[in-house]
Amino acid sequence: MTIAQLAQKMIAYSEGNLHDITHFLKVWSFAKTIGELEGLASETQFILEAAALVHDIACPLCRKKYGNTNGKMQEKEGEPLAREFLSDTELSSAQIDRIAFLVAHHHTFKDVQGDDYQILLEADYLVNAEESGYSIQNIQNTVSRIFKTKSGCQIAKAIYSDIKIG
Repeated sequence: MTIAQLAQKMIAYSEGNLHDITHFLKVWSFAKTIGELEGLASETQFILEAAALVHDIACPLCRKKYGNTNGKMQEKEGEPLAREFLSDTELSSAQIDRIAFLVAHHHTFKDVQGDDYQILLEADYLVNAEESGYSIQNIQNTVSRIFKTKSGCQIAKAIYSDIKIG
């Protein structure tokens, strides 16, 4: 399955929820850009992009079940949903395992394991900051503490010229 086919499948899965669709497409765009600029190996880049597309797969369920899309609940509910969603693709079990792991950790900022994980956090944060109107202070603190990639920092600085990095 190509990334474009996976995006199409995820758009259909979202049942016309424009906010969810535009959110995961924006996260995917930042993840793709950062990953390519950082020179990820092709398999890692593929996993990153696939995870970016499905990272919020649990949002509709969380809205129904909890009345909100709390990040920890997304992680809890998202892993099995991602596995089920990807089960009829030709992705390998190792690829599905890694994507499901990333979905299950995309709001966990400690013990980050792998460039794909780091970049997914950065891409999702950039989109969440814009969509939720985070303060410049929040963005400054997060970029300083959490962002590790040169490209992610440069993109954050280009978007939010008021922040100071390093």
